[in-house]
Amino acid sequence: MNRTRTLFLMALLTGLLVVLGGALAGRQGATLAFVMAAAMNFYAYWRSDKVVLSQYRARALSRENAPELFQVVEELSQRAGIPVPSLYLIPGDTPNAFATGRNPEHAAVAVTGGLMKALETDEIRGVLAHELGHVRNRDILTQTIAATLGGAVSLMGTWARYGSPGSQRRGGGILLLLTALLAPVAALLIRSAISRTREFAADEAGAMLAGDPEPLASALLKLEAWSQRRPMRALPTSAHMFIVNPLRGGGMARLFSTHPPTEERVRRLRALAPSSAG
Repeated sequence: MNRTRTLFLMALLTGLLVVLGGALAGRQGATLAFVMAAAMNFYAYWRSDKVVLSQYRARALSRENAPELFQVVEELSQRAGIPVPSLYLIPGDTPNAFATGRNPEHAAVAVTGGLMKALETDEIRGVLAHELGHVRNRDILTQTIAATLGGAVSLMGTWARYGSPGSQRRGGGILLLLTALLAPVAALLIRSAISRTREFAADEAGAMLAGDPEPLASALLKLEAWSQRRPMRALPTSAHMFIVNPLRGGGMARLFSTHPPTEERVRRLRALAPSSAG
């Protein structure tokens, strides 16, 4: 199912690029956009995780400089039945984390320096369990490709704002205006549809792997408070990958949020506690 969704996402974003290319530069633009989309799909599958990690200046961690973190990830990975992912550290005081990679055999989990300082040990364990839930559920490839191709669609929308050969055709100005307005929204809606449902599933998987939903629920509340008080310098095209939206926003920004409301996630997690079942 996840492979099907990934292929659907790649085909859908390819179609968007071709349509936008045609709107901007006619048949030649559509052909060029198709070639570019094929190349990006290939590159996104094999290298998009490295691109995302480099965007956040993440550096690889070793067992020597993060022994406790490795121990927790190894234990949780064994419980999840997946290989131990690579670990990366993102510089920054705002606590957050994400997982990336093309499959469980080639996965990576990145945490910010602030995560290690702001959370208690059991809360860090809950966050790592959530990210390994994404790995086990094979969400990471879809989310990483969405970041890469969604950024490409937004880039074409930006190009349209500044004009192109398509504006010289009859009605081209209106078409370009619609393209400029809808391209970023389309990319964001696709990422939102993918991420919202999968965050709930990863929360549930994380609670099961950690053996207790409360630490993850508590961590989510702290992460949300930090994100509102001190948002990260994150890219909108990859914000959906983080466990909590790293960008501050309200109003329309909340409407198009890549994450479900944290309050709802916490409510669902706490409903999983044995005491709530009775």
